[in-house]
Amino acid sequence: SEKTGVSVADIHAWTLAGHGDDMVPMVRHSTVGGLPLPELVKQGWMSQDELDAIVERTRKGGGEIVALLKTGSAYYAPAESAISMAKAYLKDQKRVLPVASFCEGEYGVDGMYVGVPTLIGAGGAEKIVQFDLNEAESAMFAKSVAAVQGLIAACKEIDGSLA
Repeated sequence: SEKTGVSVADIHAWTLAGHGDDMVPMVRHSTVGGLPLPELVKQGWMSQDELDAIVERTRKGGGEIVALLKTGSAYYAPAESAISMAKAYLKDQKRVLPVASFCEGEYGVDGMYVGVPTLIGAGGAEKIVQFDLNEAESAMFAKSVAAVQGLIAACKEIDGSLA
């Protein structure tokens, strides 16, 4: 919003999988006023370097917010997400939200919760929305999923009852 001067209400950006350095920014599927980000670069709204800087800032955004607030803020975004999910469920709003959904073959993942866009309504997590990933996005997604699998394995080593 800062870079384009467009209201945040008209910006729709998506990331997949884990958070932080392993998140997968869906640049081709993120839009400003309906225009995909690569098209904004072509039209001169921003340079590719500026877009790359925005993507990198997104990856590091959680740490930036914590540093600015200094009192810890890890609960703000999850709280907002929980409220959005609860409203979508309770009011059957049929919202597509970024949530940790149980994948059963979607995105090539089976039997694991992964951050993916999911349709939320009265039936709960009703449908996982699958973006068409290119080769680079698929590689980043696989790397992020592997990192999450590593964390799961480490937790199971610490507490065998989790196995």
